[in-house]
Amino acid sequence: MTHTTGIPRDHERPALLDLFCCAGGAGTGYHRAGFAVTGVDIRPRPNYPFTFIQGDALTVLAALIDSGEIRRYSAVHASPPCQDKCALTVGTNQAMGWGGTHIDLVAPTRKLLDTSGLPYVIEQPDGKADVRKDISLCGEMFGLGVLRHRNFELGRWTAAQPKHVRHRGYVRGWRHGEYRDGPYVAAYGKGGGKASVPEMQEAMGIDWTEVREELTEAIPPAYSEWLGRAFLAHTMAGAVAA
Repeated sequence: MTHTTGIPRDHERPALLDLFCCAGGAGTGYHRAGFAVTGVDIRPRPNYPFTFIQGDALTVLAALIDSGEIRRYSAVHASPPCQDKCALTVGTNQAMGWGGTHIDLVAPTRKLLDTSGLPYVIEQPDGKADVRKDISLCGEMFGLGVLRHRNFELGRWTAAQPKHVRHRGYVRGWRHGEYRDGPYVAAYGKGGGKASVPEMQEAMGIDWTEVREELTEAIPPAYSEWLGRAFLAHTMAGAVAA
């Protein structure tokens, strides 16, 4: 990594563990906020732009806790798979007649994160009742070309909810047999007016992967950059108060 004056090298940054990292949408935002990021995912992620560990996220986290190595990190972000109880997935599956059983990993993830003793963030989409909505973010808050509402549960730290600004229009595409144009693209699935790979990249601010599946699962880096900066401000405020 090239070092630029005024920008800390990774060894000078607080370390953040990015669990269920996929291609690094969250990790990139945290890196921009000032963290040295290590990602963990069960699948190979050659496009992940930072230090990467391939393995089961909860197994890796448990091993770090047992060994004491978890203390190398200042915080943890986790994005457990969201298919279980996700409003979008459940609604689509019912409409299309699809089945399938999905394991809910939120509860075991939270249990291990509580055991770690570290501040953490758990990210999930709308419709997941088992995640607290401490912070809810939307693409329009950052002037993006997607809405992509996401909820974030904050453990061992707090931040004020930013104002959810009014949407400028519809998400472009077909829905219930009707086509609507609008300023946002549908960055999920295929067909029905869903966004192309270049459209998703531009709309979310992601340029390091062209893999559709990785893009459809990613959160825009602007979200985690906001969270990362809020966490660092919280930490600094706590240090001053102490």
